[in-house]
Amino acid sequence: MLRWNLALVGAVMLNPVALAQTAPPTAVESEPGKLMLMQGFPVPPAAQVRWDDQSMWDFPKTRWSFSHMRELLPTVAIHRGAPAKLFPRAERSGLDALRFATLDGRTMTWRESLDANYTDGIVVLHRGRIVYERYFGAFGPADQHIAMSVTKSFIGTLAETLIARGKLDPDRTAASYVPELAASGFGDATIRQLLDMRIGLDYTEDYNGMGTRMSDVTRMVIALGWRPRPAGYDGPDGGYAYAASLKKDGEHGGGFVYRTPISMALGWVLERITGKPLAQQIEQQFWSPMGMEQEANLSVDRMGTAFAGGGLSASLRDMARFGEMIRLGGRWQGREIVPPAAIAAIVKGGDPAAFANVNYPGLDGGNYGSQWWHRPGGQILALGVNGQGIYIDREAEMVIVRFASHPVAGNRANTPVTIPAYDAVATWLRANDGKR
Repeated sequence: MLRWNLALVGAVMLNPVALAQTAPPTAVESEPGKLMLMQGFPVPPAAQVRWDDQSMWDFPKTRWSFSHMRELLPTVAIHRGAPAKLFPRAERSGLDALRFATLDGRTMTWRESLDANYTDGIVVLHRGRIVYERYFGAFGPADQHIAMSVTKSFIGTLAETLIARGKLDPDRTAASYVPELAASGFGDATIRQLLDMRIGLDYTEDYNGMGTRMSDVTRMVIALGWRPRPAGYDGPDGGYAYAASLKKDGEHGGGFVYRTPISMALGWVLERITGKPLAQQIEQQFWSPMGMEQEANLSVDRMGTAFAGGGLSASLRDMARFGEMIRLGGRWQGREIVPPAAIAAIVKGGDPAAFANVNYPGLDGGNYGSQWWHRPGGQILALGVNGQGIYIDREAEMVIVRFASHPVAGNRANTPVTIPAYDAVATWLRANDGKR
């Protein structure tokens, strides 16, 4: 088994190609404590996790950085409200030993699946009670972990709420709300097309070689301030400028194509029509009235504009509160948080025909709508790169939230394990109802 010491870690961080050609360390081997990441006074150079040299985005240093984003990027706080009411607990023994078959033909236990997906934290709710909760790496109950594109589902839920309240027209164009988008690929796209990601846009969501070649994703993260601007680079500066710079490459309303800037444009619309920054909207809509346990935060660019496509960091249990609220039809502790019409739109999802050619493991026959993923069995998912996710199974009365730092960004690397693992837990909970 490959053992990575600090010298080897440092060498790979300076040469990202080496990571692609060498089997990465396992979850246990890549524990930040074992690698002594960010430990010492001062921290030795090989153990440092930094923004300026981009090492914060390189595995295994992501196992530290993903739960310490406030120390590396500019963020704005999302404040909690009234004292939190803690989840009741009903811990289930035996779940770790639950066995299941993966989509790629392996057999493993639930506990083994956590390591296979480089889990940093996971919580399982059944009927609103915590039945399982674990933390790994540099992440703990009071910490905030980057949720990546799970952020999009918060933006989609805000948009559906405004639609339900008559403040946002899904049939109007983006440019009718934000004239600065008129000349961009978003100008003549409707709000519903943005919500369902059915946009003809000259942009490719390709994470391979991010930071080592000037791909669309690299240009986006430079504009967001997630990576330093190279000397002489004259590309867009800021999330708004980047979204406005993108051009149309086809008709809107066709097949679903996943593109993060779509959520950025949608976030711009929400800020324009409400007159409030996204962090304040999330705070007022969710964090304050739901009595979250911890503050959250949202990354912002050099102008202070929030990253609507993936900048939210939150604690595990607070993310579970959001998922449970959606499962309960938009209500939390007797209070309406999201209108029934908005929940109905989210649950309905998008057009399965638009999703037919996606070939996403475990989501075959599903759809994408309202910035949420949907399985054909009715399960609803919020997904973020490197293994972040909220999984809502209303029939099983179950919500699972996971934060992770998988070495591969795209979730096709983990869903062959994730989806059957979650199905196995749902089946196990039904079979062991009332047992401890």
